[in-house]
Amino acid sequence: MNMAHPTVLLWVWGSLQAFELVEKENIFQRTPCPAFLMFDNAAYLADMSFELPCHCKPEEVSAVVWYYQKHLGSRHTKVLTDFDGRVLTEESQVRVGSDMLVRFSIRMFSLLVFRAQPEDSGLYFCGTRKGDYFYAYDVDIQSSEGMVATFKDQGQEPIADEHRGSLHIFTTFWEWTPCDRCGVRGEQWRIGLCYLQSPDLSPRYHKTLPDVVSCGSQAVPRKLRAQTREHTPELLVQSCVVPCEKKVQDGLMAIFSYVAKVGSRPWVPEVPIQFHEQRLGHGLIISCPGSRPEHAVAWDKDHQYLYRTQYLKGVNRSMRVFIDHGNHLHIRFTQLSDRGIYYCWRQGVRVAGFRLGVASRGGYRISFSDPETRFAMELTLLGYLFITAVFVTIHLCRCCCYLFHCCPNFSP
Repeated sequence: MNMAHPTVLLWVWGSLQAFELVEKENIFQRTPCPAFLMFDNAAYLADMSFELPCHCKPEEVSAVVWYYQKHLGSRHTKVLTDFDGRVLTEESQVRVGSDMLVRFSIRMFSLLVFRAQPEDSGLYFCGTRKGDYFYAYDVDIQSSEGMVATFKDQGQEPIADEHRGSLHIFTTFWEWTPCDRCGVRGEQWRIGLCYLQSPDLSPRYHKTLPDVVSCGSQAVPRKLRAQTREHTPELLVQSCVVPCEKKVQDGLMAIFSYVAKVGSRPWVPEVPIQFHEQRLGHGLIISCPGSRPEHAVAWDKDHQYLYRTQYLKGVNRSMRVFIDHGNHLHIRFTQLSDRGIYYCWRQGVRVAGFRLGVASRGGYRISFSDPETRFAMELTLLGYLFITAVFVTIHLCRCCCYLFHCCPNFSP
C-alpha cells in the first residue's frame, strides 16, 4: 500500500476535526444576543435536574457568571459561580433539601441544577462579573405534593381542562417512559405539568405557543396564579409488556453459567445485592442507584411485583409500603414480614438488589443526627414547655385573685 494514502486520510480526518472544533467555537458568533432581555419559560417537576444553556454571549467574554432572582427586580440576587466558570458538582453527591448554592454546576457555560425544589423557581441570568446579562430563563419548579395519578387500565381519564373566561388551564404531558420491566408485565407513565393560556401575560417572556406558559411562570399575574393552585401535576400510568434483550456471553462465561446451573458452583446473583438491617418498628427509604424522577423505575420484593396501581403514594392513605413520585420505596414501621430481597429496575433493566433484615432486639446507639431521635427530643421539649406554661398561668391567676381579693371564699 502506498504511504500517500494513509497520509491523505490522516489529513482529511484532521481537517474534519478542526472543522468541528471551529463550528463549536463559532456557535456564539452565529447566535446574536437580543437587544432587549427576554425570558425563556421552562417547567420541571420537583427533584428533577435540569440544564440551562447560555445560548449567546459576546466573543470577548471567556467565562460567564450565572445569577438567580426570585422575582424580577428583586434586591436579593444569588451569584451561582466562583467567578471563573469552573464550579463542578456531581449529582450523586447532592442531598435532597440542600441549598441551591451547593446543588448547581457550570459546564461549558451552561448551568446545571440538581434535585431542584419549588423554592428554586425564579429567574436565571447568564452574564458577566460586572452584571451584564446576555440570556435569561424563567424557571417553574412544580411540587409533586398532591400529584394526581391516573391509571388508564382502570378506565380513568386525565383531569379535564378548565375554562374561566379568557383563562384556559390545562395539563401538558411529556413523552411516555420506557417499560419499567422486561419479560413480564410492567408499567410506563408520563408526567403532566400545569400550563395556562391567557392574553394577560407579560410580553417579556418567550412562549412556545401564543400566550401559553407554565402555571408558576413569572409572566402570570398574581390574580391569575391564584386560580391555578388547585390544578396540580398529573401522572398517567398504563401497563406494558416488552421482551428482554438477550445478553451475549463469551465462551468462558457460558461455561461458568453452565457449571452454576448443574450445582457445582455457589449461586451468584444477577445484580449486585446490598445487605441492610433495620430495627423493628422504624421507617426505611430505599433509593434505586442512578435513578431520577423522570426514569422508569420499578420495585419487586422477592418474586412479588410492586405495581404502582397498588403501591403508588396516595392510592391508599393507610399504606405502610408505598412508592413516592421520586421513585423511592418507603417502608413505614418495619415488620418482621418485610424481610427479603427488594429488586430495583431502571429503564427496563434490573440493576440492584437490597437484602433487608429486621432486628427485633439489640441496643441502639442514640445519635442527634437521627431524625427519629430529634423528633422524640422535640416532642419531649414541647411537652415540657406546655406543662411549664400551664403551671405558670395557674399561679399567675391565683396571685391576681389574692391581690385583687376576687377569689371565692370556701371556708365555712
